[in-house]
Amino acid sequence: MTTTLLSTAGELHARARAGRRAVVMTMGALHEGHATLIRTARALAGPDGEVVVTVFVNPLQFGAGEDLDRYPRTLDADVKLAGESGADVVFAPGVDEVYPGGEPQVRITAGPMGERLEGASRPGHFDGMLTVVAKLLHLTRPDVALYGQKDAQQLALIRRMVRDLNFGVEIVGVPTVREEDGLALSSRNRYLSPAERRTALALSSALFAGQDRHAAQEALRARAREVPATRARAEALSAIGESRAAADAHAVATAVPGGPAAVRAAARQVLDEAARLDPPLTLDYLALVDPSDFTEIGDDFTGEAVLAVAARVGTTRLIDNIPLTFGAAS
Repeated sequence: MTTTLLSTAGELHARARAGRRAVVMTMGALHEGHATLIRTARALAGPDGEVVVTVFVNPLQFGAGEDLDRYPRTLDADVKLAGESGADVVFAPGVDEVYPGGEPQVRITAGPMGERLEGASRPGHFDGMLTVVAKLLHLTRPDVALYGQKDAQQLALIRRMVRDLNFGVEIVGVPTVREEDGLALSSRNRYLSPAERRTALALSSALFAGQDRHAAQEALRARAREVPATRARAEALSAIGESRAAADAHAVATAVPGGPAAVRAAARQVLDEAARLDPPLTLDYLALVDPSDFTEIGDDFTGEAVLAVAARVGTTRLIDNIPLTFGAAS
C-alpha cells in the first residue's frame, strides 16, 4: 500500500477521516516488534480506518550520558517497513514541531510510580516519555493507541495518565516479540557484538527460569487442592515433582504459598551465572512487581504480576519482562 510521509500536525489534521484512527508511537529504527504493533493497529482500525505511525526521537527521554546522539535514525527504511505492515501514514515531525517553544516549561510528571525501577535507573525518563506521549496524542488525535508490553512500566504509566487525566483514547498493549533465540526485539540489539549477544540471552533465560518455577508451583498447588491431606496427597505432590530435577522439585514443594521468593531465586541464579561470563552481564535490577503501581509483591500476593529485568552488556542497556499470575486469580 502507499504510505504517506508527513512532518506537520497540520498536514495530518487535513486528512479526511472515515473510520477509527489507530496510532503506533515509535522512535524509529523499526523492526519486527514494531511491525507487529502496526499489523495489530491495522486490524483494530479496519479497512475503513487509518493507521498512523509516529517516528520521533524524543530528547526529553534521554538523560546525561545516554545514547541520544547515536540512537539510530533510519527514516527511509522505517517508512518502507511501516507501509509493508499496513500503515497509511508515517508522521515524522521535527523537534520544532513537537516543541515549538523549545523544551517545555510545563511537563507531565510520572509521580511515585515513575520513580521506581526504570525511573530510578533513568531519572526524569518517564516525565519526558509521558510529556511526549501526551503531546503526540493531541497532535495525532487517535481513537486507539498501541504500545508494546516489552516496556511494561511505560505502558502502565501511559494507561494511568490516560485514566487520571481523562484522555479520550483507548490504550492497547501488544505482547513482546522475540527473536528465535528468545532475545526481546529492541532497536538497541544492533549495538551488541556476537559475544555480547550471547551474554544478553541471560535476560530472557532468567525470565523463563522464573516462569518455569512459577508454573511448577502453580501445578503443585492445583494438584494439592484436588487431593485430601493424606498420604495420597503427599504421593501426588511427589509425582508431579518427579519430572524435574530433585533439587528443583524440593525447592518448589517447600516454597512459600504464592511462591514469589522462589520465582525471584530461579531468575536470579541465571543472572548470577551470566555475571561471570566474558563479557559479563551487569545487573541493574530484577523485580517481581504489581503492574498497577510497580511495587514489589509479597509472598501472599495473588493476581497478575510482572517479572522484570534490566542489565548492561558492554555499553548496551537492555530490559525485558514477562507477565505471571499468582494464586487464586490464575
